[in-house]
Amino acid sequence: MHEATKIIRSTLTRAEAGEPLHAGPVFAAPYHVPGDPTASPYTYARSHNPTWTHLEKAIAQMESGEGYRASALVFASGMAACTAIFGAVLRPGDAVVLPSNAYFAARVLAQEYFAQMGVEVRLAPTAGDAQAAQLAGAKLLWIETPSNPTMDVCDIAALSEAAHRAGALVAVDNTTPTPMGQRPLELGADFSVASDTKAMTGHSDILVGHVAVRDLELKQKIDQWRTLTGGVLGPMEAWLALRSIATLPLRLERACANAQRIAEFLARRAEVEQVMYPGLQTHPGHEVAKRQMRYFGPVLSFVLRDKVAAETFMAKSKLLVDATSFGGITSSAERRARWGGDKIADGFIRLSAGCEMIDDLLEDIGQALDATR
Repeated sequence: MHEATKIIRSTLTRAEAGEPLHAGPVFAAPYHVPGDPTASPYTYARSHNPTWTHLEKAIAQMESGEGYRASALVFASGMAACTAIFGAVLRPGDAVVLPSNAYFAARVLAQEYFAQMGVEVRLAPTAGDAQAAQLAGAKLLWIETPSNPTMDVCDIAALSEAAHRAGALVAVDNTTPTPMGQRPLELGADFSVASDTKAMTGHSDILVGHVAVRDLELKQKIDQWRTLTGGVLGPMEAWLALRSIATLPLRLERACANAQRIAEFLARRAEVEQVMYPGLQTHPGHEVAKRQMRYFGPVLSFVLRDKVAAETFMAKSKLLVDATSFGGITSSAERRARWGGDKIADGFIRLSAGCEMIDDLLEDIGQALDATR
């Protein structure tokens, strides 16, 4: 079967007479556990839940590739999933290599918390595989490609090989493309981690994250971290995520096609100083992205001349929701410099293409750009 068919069918229950097509959420804290607790599939909700099981199977199928079967564990948010990898792998005296332009909260977590506990944090840019030069003696390499928000690209396979030679594990933040757009485990990574709040579930109404692995020992470590720290997903959120994943093939195809058209449109506009999208042939990482990605993602960034121009653009747009986050079915954008933390221009805008008709989006973006002159 094609992947889209597999994803849609993965949310179905077994075909049994009188049973619903889709399992409902299971609300429980303790479960009936007579006798030996190891004989019961579920004991206490901090460790497992049947609704998680359905969701984790669907995600694991997406993360699996040629010659291997992945396992997935879901979390209360993308940052909870990120923290689980840091916490399960890193100990005082270890070194972690992070992109200097990685997701801001991941850098804060490493630099302001794990560094204070004795973990050495090394930073290097995503572009040009610059992290490879920092791997000597490292315990963990953290990759994010395309990076958020600057859309830089690095070679996952090459960096994974270099990290493994140096004795380091590799984790890839795969939030922007989703496992349908890019499979880090297939490219050699040990962990694929994502905030599924974004494109994976796509409706901007839940917080959820996951970690996927091939190695069962690594799965056990992540599972133990989740159980002990309690960063668990509620059954309703798990059910909503499972419902949403069934539409991912449709949403991702439309959103990525829209992002490509918008990036090409912006590249032709005199008001735009720079467009960052790996689907553009002019992007420095385009050839690498084309090799390792099946979709270039719904997110792009561009730069207008200054803060006033960017704020005018946002105020004049009628279809772009002014909100943080990305990957929703509704197109959104924001002037990223308003948050601080990233080394970007005041006129930098991150745009997440949704699933509206592209002609309407281009007309709206065009008139908003006209207003910035």
